[in-house]
Amino acid sequence: MARERMKVAVLGATGAVGQRFVQLLANHPWFELAEVAASDRSAGKPYGEATRWLLSGGAPREVAGRMVLPAEPSAVRSGLVFSALGSDVAGETEEAFRAAGRTVVSNAANFRTHEEVPLVIPEVNPEHLALVPPQRGRYGGAIVTNPNCSTIGLCLALDPLRRAFGLKRVQVTTLQALSGAGYPGVSSMDILGNVLPEIAGEEEKLGREPAKIFGTLANASVEPAKLVVSAQCNRVAVRDGHLLSISVELSRPVGVAEAAEVFLAFRSPLLDLGLPSAPEKPVSLNREFARPQPVLDGDAGGGMTVTVGRLAPCPVLGLRFVALAHNTIRGAAGNTILIAELMAERGLL
Repeated sequence: MARERMKVAVLGATGAVGQRFVQLLANHPWFELAEVAASDRSAGKPYGEATRWLLSGGAPREVAGRMVLPAEPSAVRSGLVFSALGSDVAGETEEAFRAAGRTVVSNAANFRTHEEVPLVIPEVNPEHLALVPPQRGRYGGAIVTNPNCSTIGLCLALDPLRRAFGLKRVQVTTLQALSGAGYPGVSSMDILGNVLPEIAGEEEKLGREPAKIFGTLANASVEPAKLVVSAQCNRVAVRDGHLLSISVELSRPVGVAEAAEVFLAFRSPLLDLGLPSAPEKPVSLNREFARPQPVLDGDAGGGMTVTVGRLAPCPVLGLRFVALAHNTIRGAAGNTILIAELMAERGLL
C-alpha cells in the first residue's frame, strides 16, 4: 500500500539551510511540505517574495506562492516540524513547539548536548531514538537534533573503522565551505585569497559531539564514548563541501589495505528500510589521485555520501585519510530529513 504523505513544516524556511529543506522536501514521497515559517520580517509575505533564493533551479513553484507563517505553534499546524532556525531563536521556539505536542527535528545546536535529546546520524546511532518516547511523556512533544555539519562528516567517515576496530584518539583539521556560514556569510574582503583559521564554536562542537553520537544508550540517557577528539577548523573559499583531514588511533594497529577493505565493504544498515533519503553507500572510498574534491565529489549519493580518500599510514596516530561531506545536504537538511524518515518507519512520529 502507498504511504500517506505526512504534512510537515519548515521553520526558518527563508535562510540558506531552510531553502535546502524546501528543495529536498518539494517532491518527497513521504512528507508533504504544507507550511513554511520564518521571522516576523518575512511572515505574511509570499515565500518567493520573502526569500532570496540561493540554490540552482529557483524556488519550487508550489512553494513560491505560499504565505510565510510566523514561527509559532499557534500559526503552524503540522505535527512534524523541521527547524532551520538560528541558534539565537531556536531554543525558545523549539521548546514551545515541543510543549504544543509537536515533533521537532532540528538542525540547530541548542539542544544537541541535552541528555534527554538524541543527537542522531541514522546510519550510526539509530538506537538513540529511544529517547523520544520519554520526552513525549514529559512534554507532550519531542525534539531530535542533527549534529554539526562537520561532525556528521567526521563520524560517518570514522564509523566503519569504529565498528571494525574501535576508536581511541582522533585529530581532525577541517576546510569548511562558505555555505556553512549561512547567507550572506563571510565578507569577500575576509575570504578572497585568504583562509580564516578559526570558526567560532566549531572546534568545541567537533570535540564534544562525536562522544555522544558514539555513546551507549542506558537508563534513558547516553553514556558518552571514551573518545578524545582534537579539532582545528578553517573557513575556505569553497561554496559547498567540507573537507576533513583526519588522523586516527584505533584499538590496535591497522594497515592501509585492511582499512580499505573495511571501507569498501561498508553498506548502509538502513538499506532494508527503503528510506527515500538513505544512500546505498553512506561512506565511499575513492582511491584516485587527489580525491575527494568538493567540485568532483560533493554531490555523491545525492549529496548524502561521505567520500573518503588519501588513505595512508600516519606516523603519529597510525592511520590518516581525507573525508568530504556536502555540508548543507548530508551535513544539514538531508541528514535531518533522513532522521525523520527513520522515525516514521519506527512509528515515532
